[in-house]
Amino acid sequence: MTIRYIIAFLLTILYLTGYNSVYAQQSEECNEVYEIDKKYTNIMWYASRMGFSRTIGKFEEFQGTINLNNCNISESNIYITIDTNSITSGVDEIDQQLKSRTFFDVENYPEAIFESTGITLTEKDTAEVKGNFTMLGSTHEITLEVRFNKRAIDPIINRMRTGYSIKTSIQRSRWGMDQLLAFVSDDINIAIEAEALRIGLN
Repeated sequence: MTIRYIIAFLLTILYLTGYNSVYAQQSEECNEVYEIDKKYTNIMWYASRMGFSRTIGKFEEFQGTINLNNCNISESNIYITIDTNSITSGVDEIDQQLKSRTFFDVENYPEAIFESTGITLTEKDTAEVKGNFTMLGSTHEITLEVRFNKRAIDPIINRMRTGYSIKTSIQRSRWGMDQLLAFVSDDINIAIEAEALRIGLN
């Protein structure tokens, strides 16, 4: 092997090593993992009560992760688990009924899960997030309307934080929650104000 070929071979190795290093760095800069910050996240629901008013409540226990790809948002994904036994309307009598077999049947179905399957940007800071929502043992696709609010270092704790405003609506009967439809609306509106903290280096 001549000196020329040896030099060419070494240059190729150096180029590929440098390329892989740059690619790895770019990949690391693009991809971030966030965990939902429960202290600053609210999952609210609204149901019409015979048209007189809307009953309002929330879920108090949940957890979730966001795998955020800043270079290509469509490659991001979201996974959220909700403890259905944590549902509350602020009225004990209503809460007990919501937890019963008439509605959430929390004894047999203690969790509701959302797992995204696709994200499409609609404007610079808004997106439609499609995903599978599992509740009462049934899974159906829903679409979340998501507004990205902010991504920055939280100066209080010196960690990267993101914030989102989310809304959607579902028909509860699709998941088999089909009792008392004359008294509690089939259409349930959901609004989420969420913050998440980056896991790892900040």
